[in-house]
Amino acid sequence: MQSMELVQRAYTETLQGLLRHGRAPHYVELASSLGVPVEEARRLQRAAAEYSNREGAAACWMASDTDYVEAWAPFSSLPTHHRLTIDGRQGFYGQ
Repeated sequence: MQSMELVQRAYTETLQGLLRHGRAPHYVELASSLGVPVEEARRLQRAAAEYSNREGAAACWMASDTDYVEAWAPFSSLPTHHRLTIDGRQGFYGQ
């Protein structure tokens, strides 16, 4: 089991990636940010998504049969009808 500190860092890095780039980081990018091996970053990102969904709310989900983040509340990595502007910057999508 991953430490909760690393799971929290993966959660935070994923949200920050969405704010920086308008998409969630791939777990390979996350590995670099966290300073962990790629496979561990993949597991950490999935654990962070599962942790955020613990109360039954679908706050995060992966694209079907992949390890790519499709949505991480309140953001979407894929284009949607819900365009967001944050600090005057466009280019974000909401769930």
